[in-house]
Amino acid sequence: MSVHKSIQHDSALKQACGTARYLDDIPEPKALLHMYIAMSEHAHGKINSMDLSAVQTAHGVKCVLAAKDILGHNDISPFGGDDPLFAQSVVEYVGQPVFAVVASTRELATRAAKLANIDYAPLPLITTIEQARDADLTIENAKTITKGDASAAIKSADHTTEGSFVMGGQDHFYLEGMIAMALPLEDGDVHVYSSTQNPTEIQHLVAHVLGKTQKDVTVEVRRMGGGFGGKETQPAIMAAACALGATKTGQAVKCRLDRDDDMKMTGKRHDFIYGYKCGFDITGRILGLDVKLESRCGRSKDLSGPINDRAMFHADNSYDLPSAKIMSHRYKTHTVSNTAFRGFGGPQGMIGIEKIIEDIAHQLGKDPLDMRLLNAYGDDKTNITPYGQTVKDAVVKDILEELAQSSDYRARRAAIRTYNKTSKVLKKGISITPVKFGISFTKTFLNQAGALVHVYADGSVHLNHGGTEMGQGLFTKVAQVVAEEFKIPLGQIKISATRTDKVPNTSATAASSGSDLNGMAALNAARKIKLRLITHAAIKLNCTETEISFVNGKIKGGDKSISFADLARSAYEARIQLSATGFYKTPKIRYNPVSLMGSPFYYYAYGAAVSEVIIDTLSGENKTVRVDILHDCGKSLNPVIDKGQIEGSFIQGMGWLTCEELVYDEAGHLKTHAPSTYKIPTIGDRPKIMNITIWEKGCNREETIYRSKAVGEPPFMLANSVYCALADAVCASSDYTSRTNLNAPCTPEEILRAVMSL
Repeated sequence: MSVHKSIQHDSALKQACGTARYLDDIPEPKALLHMYIAMSEHAHGKINSMDLSAVQTAHGVKCVLAAKDILGHNDISPFGGDDPLFAQSVVEYVGQPVFAVVASTRELATRAAKLANIDYAPLPLITTIEQARDADLTIENAKTITKGDASAAIKSADHTTEGSFVMGGQDHFYLEGMIAMALPLEDGDVHVYSSTQNPTEIQHLVAHVLGKTQKDVTVEVRRMGGGFGGKETQPAIMAAACALGATKTGQAVKCRLDRDDDMKMTGKRHDFIYGYKCGFDITGRILGLDVKLESRCGRSKDLSGPINDRAMFHADNSYDLPSAKIMSHRYKTHTVSNTAFRGFGGPQGMIGIEKIIEDIAHQLGKDPLDMRLLNAYGDDKTNITPYGQTVKDAVVKDILEELAQSSDYRARRAAIRTYNKTSKVLKKGISITPVKFGISFTKTFLNQAGALVHVYADGSVHLNHGGTEMGQGLFTKVAQVVAEEFKIPLGQIKISATRTDKVPNTSATAASSGSDLNGMAALNAARKIKLRLITHAAIKLNCTETEISFVNGKIKGGDKSISFADLARSAYEARIQLSATGFYKTPKIRYNPVSLMGSPFYYYAYGAAVSEVIIDTLSGENKTVRVDILHDCGKSLNPVIDKGQIEGSFIQGMGWLTCEELVYDEAGHLKTHAPSTYKIPTIGDRPKIMNITIWEKGCNREETIYRSKAVGEPPFMLANSVYCALADAVCASSDYTSRTNLNAPCTPEEILRAVMSL
């Protein structure tokens, strides 16, 4: 079989050898021009005047572009209508594009931009959640999900716990920064190369800015050097600016941001303040939960609405809540518009209840694992989420119990408590946390995909679909699906770049649904061709269609057989169509976007992790020393790729919760905008012991592609176990007599603050 098999990523060797071609590796067209995008140095200000004459006459400059030069609409928002390509009368964050310079070299464009004379009148700043709350400055109205009467349940409960904590944002820090290149074509058309997860969105926005239709714009992307959600909406800045420059000059234009500019200009994961009050009985069973989520969205809507919605959907994580009230506030600030990031609000919504479970266990003097098992969705629960969806495959308990046994969690927890009694400075902590993550776009119409499959006369196959490859192995998985359908070697299939003129109207490669959607669309296309081949093969082999079978590159019928290549040649000569488009739309999803009630997810992906940490109570230094993961991939399409996704996602989640800190000053300037000041996890931060196991019992009850499950985002939240383990270690510094709210990221400074507050 080609599926359920560990097959090397199609680009692995090229990436290891440095021969994989990214956008900046494409041979540059003749007379290529380069763009520099000039940014605002003010977080909020009125543009009184802007004199760019000195920029225009600078050496090497071909043209200068500002809001007045836009041919169509000065808007690159995904839906809000509130994201200008270039600021017009007001700037609202440090790093906002104000104008662009197109010159013969990037250095000359950068140098010329400094000659601009812009007069700003500073306006009042709001940069934090607290300031926005006080000013009641929002990007949209607050939303609430209710189940039962949480207030009454909390009031009548035997015990309560309440508090609030902060979780910071996160920069995507993709290896390949934001980049685009636009080539002018005849009839005013433009071909755009963009490092984007959403070619159709870029196509639409480029056309919008140019005042053209989508048929006039083609967007192409072969691969990205990482995306993580950061390349879903915001690559439109570079793509639209380059397309405008190419149209104005009649020459190809490239824009490649350096790391500092990229981090200043583009959005991050939303930072949140999480407030809660919870009532529970003497056994630890949660009776009522009241949650308040407050997020910093930045200057515009971007995708903040659906991101905050998903945070609400995941506030229950893996636990059946008899009554709950979940309220979400979405605040506007004069900072960069925050955007999609792996998990899409799920991590921010999910981590809170894990902290609450730990608080309950501490109050009752019990093991948090027992509290998790007691409250988890399962056979003895109603299994109705706060938003009204039934959890049909509640396997959280099974996974937790199996992982607890395989990782020897309970014995290790006891040993750690013994260690902490005699260790005065170094303290260890351990925690096991589960994940239940809903799979589907919460915007229902996005749950669709298309594909294009050609079988050539020599038996080779060309595959194209609307998904994009950002290192996650999507192209390999979808090719496996087609190879399995035709029963041919994977090497017989050519995976080609994603292009809007091949497969139109596609959704972003996001929401962990890339394989689900595009795999099914490719299967649909391949089956159309296969049915035609079966009919022809029956005639060719003189048998009935029911006798035809595809096996190991051959087509058998009766006592005869023919190779796939020979059958393709024969079908071509018989004038049989060997090309087909495929389409798929996710079934069974429905919900009301106003009330947020219904079934927004096709299914859930599950997992659990045990993390063990050690902290230095004198310095706050901390280290994750061991991680054990058991993750549900359904029937994995490609176990080795899925394990890679699990590991990478977990480490990225660990970075969010431990070391990746975004720091803004009072004037709204991002101070951590380079590797020197913004710290992502390195190989030295990876736990020395990291055991990753795909759950053997996993099987998707829904009819997904070969019963697999999404794996891109769900493992990110497994890193919640690191946060809870660090809190456990901090608690140990008081000999487990008291707990304190631990904010994220748990930097040495934050660990030290928490220890000293006990």
